[in-house]
Amino acid sequence: MTFTGFRPEAIQFLADLAMNNERAWFQPRKAEYERLLKEPLAALCSALADRLAALRVPLAADPVRSPFRIYRDTRFSRDKSPYKTHLGADFPWVGDDGAEWGGHGVGGYFHLQPGSIYVGGGMWHPVGVRLAAWRRLVDGEPGRIHAAVEAPAFRETFGRLTGDSLKRIPAGYAPDHPEAELLKLKDVTFGRRLSDADAFSPELPDMVAHTFAAAVPLLRLLAELPAEEASAQSG
Repeated sequence: MTFTGFRPEAIQFLADLAMNNERAWFQPRKAEYERLLKEPLAALCSALADRLAALRVPLAADPVRSPFRIYRDTRFSRDKSPYKTHLGADFPWVGDDGAEWGGHGVGGYFHLQPGSIYVGGGMWHPVGVRLAAWRRLVDGEPGRIHAAVEAPAFRETFGRLTGDSLKRIPAGYAPDHPEAELLKLKDVTFGRRLSDADAFSPELPDMVAHTFAAAVPLLRLLAELPAEEASAQSG
């Protein structure tokens, strides 16, 4: 399985799907979807696994587990469109014990959509315990965060942290806190936009791997945050 780059027809397929998001249109073209999008994404994930290992970036990339399904879960949504109109893949952090941080944990992400191709990651929609731990870290050891996000590699690759923010400082912290912007973050994420030419290039796995490498210090910091309440010590 060799990644040779996505084809321009892949972008067009997603654009057409956005205009015809129904089973009657997709089912006769399912083989085309697999050829243009599903199979190249699996090949990208396979190639990325090798590149991440070579760069010692502790993220998991797998051709079966990393790609997201094209099918939407419409059970609790007013929008009953059956298909996603983008392609995505998840690359969870791998701890020193080999365990992966899945779900709402820490990791990287690849996104392919007409007009919006990017690679990024971080901590998106974290559970309350982990978000509270982030805020304690911001309050108590802001230097550790600044060291990660102000490192030349991170700044040159991503510029700054992204993610949704609260309008006000969260309860329990001074309104004039010097790290107000970090405290207001609801997601601790970063991203880098790619061009169509990047997506069409066989060098995309190297590009994505080096992008993730620039974020390793921040990802490691986020992965250290607890995901569950500490168990009470028995006396």
